[in-house]
Amino acid sequence: MNRMIVIASGKGGVGKTTTAINLGAAMRSFGKDVLVIDANMSTPNVGIHLNSPEVPISLNHVLQRKAQPQEAVYSHESGIKIIPSSLSVKELKKLKFEKLREFRNDFKSLAEYVILDCSAGLGKEAMSAMEMADEVILVSNPEMPAITDALKTIKVAQGLKKPITGVIMTRVKKNDYELPPETVKDMLEVPVLGMIPEDELFQDSLRRKNPLVHLHPKSKPARAYKEIAARLINIEYDSDKDRETLIEKIRGFLGVR
Repeated sequence: MNRMIVIASGKGGVGKTTTAINLGAAMRSFGKDVLVIDANMSTPNVGIHLNSPEVPISLNHVLQRKAQPQEAVYSHESGIKIIPSSLSVKELKKLKFEKLREFRNDFKSLAEYVILDCSAGLGKEAMSAMEMADEVILVSNPEMPAITDALKTIKVAQGLKKPITGVIMTRVKKNDYELPPETVKDMLEVPVLGMIPEDELFQDSLRRKNPLVHLHPKSKPARAYKEIAARLINIEYDSDKDRETLIEKIRGFLGVR
């Protein structure tokens, strides 16, 4: 049965879009059919991350019934499929966010796993995306303001009777100022699905318009995303066996792949 997963956050800037596309790329690396939809229509970023900032047919056209959902699907070289939203402010003014849920079944028919990159916060746009979810995954940073906002988002999702699979902690530096996973779990009362380390490779990924999991599949953050993906799709994955060998590290240092 196809699954629709909404990636949500209480505040912006926590790595929600990065998580949506890399979780999708991780699932794809295990052979799954994955579609990532940019449901953050007010400030869309999926297209920017994946070299499709402006496309002939976007999610906006679908919601205005100017195009069929399948016409807005684009294939990325990483293997994932995406439906970008338009960057146009003019297009944004025409949208009614609540129309998104009218296409739930259409979107679910397009891939085995459909990941929605939800807008940050608790406004109408975010609520419209969460109402479509089979399950909600929170993205947060290990700091008190982000955790507090994540808790609010959890309460809203619970009010909508949406299952919360857990929270993914991003930009983890493992210093004395961060909240430990045990504290986060106790505060949010949901499982911590994984801890994604801070890494300069994310900047390389954004520059090259490609998910980090696809570009650097054996890096620490890539393996962390793959661990989460494997758990979600219920397959075996040994992160330790997926580490770079010494020869691969040397080749990478020398720029030889």
